[in-house]
Amino acid sequence: MGIIAWIFIGLLAGAIAKALMPGRDPGGILVTMLLGIVGGLLGGWLGKVIFGVDSIDGFFDLSTWIAAIVGSVIVLALYRLITGRGHRGHGVHA
Repeated sequence: MGIIAWIFIGLLAGAIAKALMPGRDPGGILVTMLLGIVGGLLGGWLGKVIFGVDSIDGFFDLSTWIAAIVGSVIVLALYRLITGRGHRGHGVHA
């Protein structure tokens, strides 16, 4: 797949991951796209390692999208863990 396809899959996979894991994240669409691209690569790699399959076969293959979304959810969870964003309250405590 070409770089444009990866960017498009990354954007959509990142948006789906944010829909599955709602919360406030800084960075907007650019961070969403980058997390999605990284997540897609992670999902493809995990598919090869764990299941021994080439999960990044093509743009229209369901396995490509599932791998990208699962990878994006993992990357988003790690991002929130590292940056301290998530379900914790952001109020001031006296």
